[in-house]
Amino acid sequence: MARIAFILADDFEDSEFRIPYDRVKQAGHEAVVIGVEADTPVKGKKGKEVITPDKAVRNVSSRDFDALVIPGGYSPDHLRMDIDMVGFVRDFYRADKPLAAVCHAPWMLVEADIADGMTLTSWPSIRTDLINAGARWVDREVVEDGNLITSRNPGDLPAFSDALLRQVAQGIAPRLESPRGREATSEQPSSVH
Repeated sequence: MARIAFILADDFEDSEFRIPYDRVKQAGHEAVVIGVEADTPVKGKKGKEVITPDKAVRNVSSRDFDALVIPGGYSPDHLRMDIDMVGFVRDFYRADKPLAAVCHAPWMLVEADIADGMTLTSWPSIRTDLINAGARWVDREVVEDGNLITSRNPGDLPAFSDALLRQVAQGIAPRLESPRGREATSEQPSSVH
């Protein structure tokens, strides 16, 4: 059984938390919600979910977990203002543990200075932020570049959750070819809902 952290702040995308969280638990793993503060409820942006974090980020370490999930919505924008949360995310990357970010969550990868040289996807509105941080942005349902797993939107959650559970069970994916030495590129976004 793996122990998987989910980081949340107010205005997270409800389904981008709930679907991977439920899939992790159904697979027999422990899911732990980490917030800036423990015991202070955070609300989903659609108002369907109100979640009380199990632990405060300052009281945990990446060593305590096997993987990390960052739901999208506006939560990652709030979380990237907290130095402890940014360090927590960076530590997962450095430890080569699965780190899954969906929709707007790759903002945290930029803030943690781990997007450079990686192939990522996201909600189209943060594409330029990722390219400016040195990432190669692609328009795909799910991208696995080493231990980084990214997806675009709630419609991608089945593939996103599958990739997370596969990496937890079988180890991280191979690194994709790095765009280093070339100008960062992007595929044009398709219409997404």
